[in-house]
Amino acid sequence: MLHAAYIFDAYGTLFDVHAAVRKQAGRIGPDAQRLSEIWRAKQLEYSWVRTLMGAYQDFWALTEQSLDFSLALMKIDDPKLRSDLLAAYWTLDCYPEVPHVLKALKAAGARLAILSNGSPAMLAAAVKSAALENVIDEIFSVDPVRRFKTDPQVYDLVATGWRLYPDAVSFQSSNRWDIAGAAKFGFRTVWINRHSQPDEYADFPPRLILPSLEGLLAG
Repeated sequence: MLHAAYIFDAYGTLFDVHAAVRKQAGRIGPDAQRLSEIWRAKQLEYSWVRTLMGAYQDFWALTEQSLDFSLALMKIDDPKLRSDLLAAYWTLDCYPEVPHVLKALKAAGARLAILSNGSPAMLAAAVKSAALENVIDEIFSVDPVRRFKTDPQVYDLVATGWRLYPDAVSFQSSNRWDIAGAAKFGFRTVWINRHSQPDEYADFPPRLILPSLEGLLAG
């Protein structure tokens, strides 16, 4: 069943958040994956804490701060490595199926957008790097509401911006907490469970669980 609007989370759903560290893994050594996991965990933690406090900083600032914490925790003092990791975050690899799936949905007549914690500049750079500019109709960043997911104001950016009832939107995210927030808002949610994680937030279940975006084309 084709929906009128498909909204995609960016980081972890379209773009591989661990790609930046992976490109520098040879310089980091055996703890590269751990560094990447801490960086991502702190990036999200800072977004939730700042939303609860009402002390917004954009996602790029949080990305820098969370990397600094991660490097300090692992006792890595290498300014050039820090610079290279941050530069790589602007051009994260997209997952292999992303271009094909998005182009197919677009060709079938669907409207496509990104809804992300990312700053407008970060998201524009990622979309350009993945050559998705002609596929994505709009990028919704949290910047206008100065709140991060899972605040309902974030999901309302799409409903208000595109004048859609929430249940007319198919929302895809690899982050289960994001799916919970979107489900509570009323979106039709599709959890892209890329790493076979156990379910959680049982009171806000996804409508569909898929191992990749490829399943969106199945029917």
